[in-house]
Parts: sequence; structure tokens; C-alpha cells
Amino acid sequence: MKTLKKISLFILITGYILAGINHFVHPNGYIKIIPDYLPYPVLLNLLAGICEITFAVLLIFPATRNWGAWLIILMLAAFLPVHITMLQQAPFQLGKLYVTPLLAWIRLLLQPILMLWVGWHIQTKSKPHTY
Repeated sequence: MKTLKKISLFILITGYILAGINHFVHPNGYIKIIPDYLPYPVLLNLLAGICEITFAVLLIFPATRNWGAWLIILMLAAFLPVHITMLQQAPFQLGKLYVTPLLAWIRLLLQPILMLWVGWHIQTKSKPHTY
């Protein structure tokens, strides 16, 4: 189980750092799916990228891992309106990706799975991080 958790943690850290970088590399795709009722979509996209990278870095260190995990869970919850908007707008073209209603549903339902996955790395005070 210890090895599986290390692999899982590595995947999460790498995935969130790459996702955060992608906000800067391909901002238009993210900006397009930010709901119209949210102000400053360019700034929100930049903040999302910064948060993804920062929270992933917090996962690296055992002393800050719980903070990183909780912040990612909160961030995923904050992203729910984006995924609901994607579902409402589907089908649409997002860069090279054609977002169908099925794909939008999968992406929306993936959010709680990601929350549980990250939550698996939260440790209680009685069980310190050993990986």
C-alpha cells in the first residue's frame, strides 16, 4: 500500500503541476469555459494555474501535504461551476477538443473522484506521513 500511495502522490503532483502550467500555455481554452457571470476570466485563469502549481508543490512535503490536499479539494469544488457550464454549453469546440455532452458529464463526475483521490493523502494527527 505504501508503494501505491507513493505512485499515487507522484501522479497527483505531476498532474497538477502540468495542469497549472497548461493554464499559461493554452489560456484561451480555459478562459472560454469560465462562466460569463464570473468577472475577470483572464485573471481567474491565471489564478487557477498558480493555485494548481502551488497546491501540488505543497503535496511534495509531508509537513504541508495536508494543506495541499485540502486546498486542492477546495479548488476542485470551486471549479464545479466551470464543469456545469461546460455541460450546459455542450456540444462545442474547445481548441482541438470537441466537447460532447457525454464528455462534459464525465468531466463533471470526475471532480468528486479527484476529491476522494486527493483526500486519500490527508493524514490525521495520530498517523503522520511516512511516505
